[in-house]
Amino acid sequence: MADTQQVQGFGLQSVLQHRSDAFVAAGVIVVIAMLIIPLPTVLLDTLMAFNLMVSVVTILIVLYNKEALDFSIFPTLLLVTTVFGLALNVSSTRLILAQGAEFDGRIVRAFARFVVGTEGAEGLVIGIIIFVILIAVQFIVITKGATRVAEVAARFTLDSLPGKQMAIEAEYNSGALSEEQMTKKKVALEREVDFYGAMDGASKFVSGNVKVGILITVVNIVGGLIVGTTIHGETLNAALYTYVSLTVGDGLVTQFPALFVSTATGLIVTRAISDGTFGEDAADQFSRQSRVYWIAAAFLFMLAVLPGFPWYVLIPLGLLSAFTAYRLQRRDQRVAAEAAREKDKETQAPKAAEITHVAPLDPMSMELGYGLIPLVDKDKGAELLDRITSIRRETALELGLVVPRIRIIDNMRLGPNEYSLKIRGVEVGRGQIRMGHYLSINPGGVREEIPGESARDPAFGLPALWITEEVRERAERAGYTVVDPPSIIATHLTEVIKRHADEVLGRQDVRQLLDQLRSDYPAVVEEVQASLGLGEIQKVLQNLLREQVSIRNQVVILEALADHATVTKDTSFLTEKARQALGRQICLQYADEDRTLRVATVEPNLEQEIVESRLETTNGIVAALPPERQRVWITAVGGALETASEQGVVPVVLTSEAARALVKQSTSRDYRDLVVLSIPEIASDVRVESIGEIRVEE
Repeated sequence: MADTQQVQGFGLQSVLQHRSDAFVAAGVIVVIAMLIIPLPTVLLDTLMAFNLMVSVVTILIVLYNKEALDFSIFPTLLLVTTVFGLALNVSSTRLILAQGAEFDGRIVRAFARFVVGTEGAEGLVIGIIIFVILIAVQFIVITKGATRVAEVAARFTLDSLPGKQMAIEAEYNSGALSEEQMTKKKVALEREVDFYGAMDGASKFVSGNVKVGILITVVNIVGGLIVGTTIHGETLNAALYTYVSLTVGDGLVTQFPALFVSTATGLIVTRAISDGTFGEDAADQFSRQSRVYWIAAAFLFMLAVLPGFPWYVLIPLGLLSAFTAYRLQRRDQRVAAEAAREKDKETQAPKAAEITHVAPLDPMSMELGYGLIPLVDKDKGAELLDRITSIRRETALELGLVVPRIRIIDNMRLGPNEYSLKIRGVEVGRGQIRMGHYLSINPGGVREEIPGESARDPAFGLPALWITEEVRERAERAGYTVVDPPSIIATHLTEVIKRHADEVLGRQDVRQLLDQLRSDYPAVVEEVQASLGLGEIQKVLQNLLREQVSIRNQVVILEALADHATVTKDTSFLTEKARQALGRQICLQYADEDRTLRVATVEPNLEQEIVESRLETTNGIVAALPPERQRVWITAVGGALETASEQGVVPVVLTSEAARALVKQSTSRDYRDLVVLSIPEIASDVRVESIGEIRVEE
């Protein structure tokens, strides 16, 4: 039943929207047709009343809106109402000239008589004067001012666009905004720029409308006199009274709505810094100080005692001003008393209560010297911001790790060209950039020397050269790898994230991961959480990330944990079982195109010795070999790696399940990137080719 009502609601909304679009389209066509097709006076009166109503509604909407963009159709509405008013002017002119004294347009005659306030020659003169004043006020004061404000607002809004966009990007990178919020803010900013640009052009319609109104009035009077005296056979006085009277009424009934619309134009472009409706802002800002009303009351009382001034008007106004001042003063006193009481409470509170909340350190941050600020400046391209967004996306795809937003900070304590990468406030990487230069790295085998300043690649520590733009093309032709400053920092950041992925993954991140999986795989998540705590799941995921194993296949990992959590909660054992469940993924990560793994095995007795040295610690298991034996073991591993390098392969060390974690732990300090697999991790469709055995010479 509820679904049916919802569908019916959507259907009704669609019908109403369709009808409103059709109504607007028909209305625009009718307005344009009115410039050509004669209208009966009854319809003319109806449309004039409608025009007056639309203008009143328009200015009220502007007054009650809190932001200019809440009435974003105003520029288009301005054009439509201007054309509508001119069409009414043309239609009424046609009827006045055709019917003369027999013209029975009620609204035009009402404005000609009631608004002017008197009849006869005196009424004509007063009507013309009111009309001229109305035109002058609208053209010289309101329209000209609104046009100028719209022009300046459009220019300044456009000039401030890059700075505002950069501020939004900075908020997004600092984590203050989500991606959806950033998109909404950017769309709102673009709409604001488009709105003020449209207002700059649309305000010209108002000034043009006033000028055309003056022209139509002059043409009506001259044309009316000619038609009345030559065609209708009226005397000059009769024609003058008839056509001038009707022209003044027609001009007033046309310019009155135009005055509302032009006032609304001025209001909407002058309220750019408003936070509320015009009434709310006026009430707030007129009630901030009581002393101004005391002064105003004293001034009115002083005028009231002077001879000739209307004391019966000034004294009531003075009393009203004094009453307002009294009420505002009492309000200020209450606020001050409440503030004093709050201050006393804070003073009497224990010192421990005065300690404010200390904000936690950012999961990841990048600090820049002032010379590197252009890399994140929107006005200068801000290439680094786009690179960081791409890095976060690629890391999520490769490692299954959603990297928190990276906060970018300028640090005056760094050198002008230095940058620092930090994880939870602790530096994990630092580099130096030469702006305007490129880093040239010899990938090996390049013999040609190029001029440059010696340096080291911040990401991998490789020897390199800083070269200028003039040498860049030559270096690329010679086979050097040439990298620009944004790419240097981006590459360094990527390596830092990969090397410290386990540190980036926090317990809150694991909670979010499980909550997202729960909607699609509730059974898996519930079974795992029934046996393991959040911290134990985090430890397993961190162990996988520490060895560059992607955790994107989260369902397989959690199912493996659920299968073995009933046996033990040892995270080292559970990590091995999770690796075995991901065996094919891990093998293909290091196999060649023929699905062949080239491995180096460990001599069985040596492997057994490592297994027997196993020691349980609070941080996990370690291989506690004697120092001398540890040095011999590391030397043997280094020799095997050197032999494999001479053969042109990067070896994978293959061990038993019991020894794998110990072999990896014992070599991680000296050979961080050494890949160690266990036999159960090898997938059935992956070939294994032995390239040697790691042994210790006795």
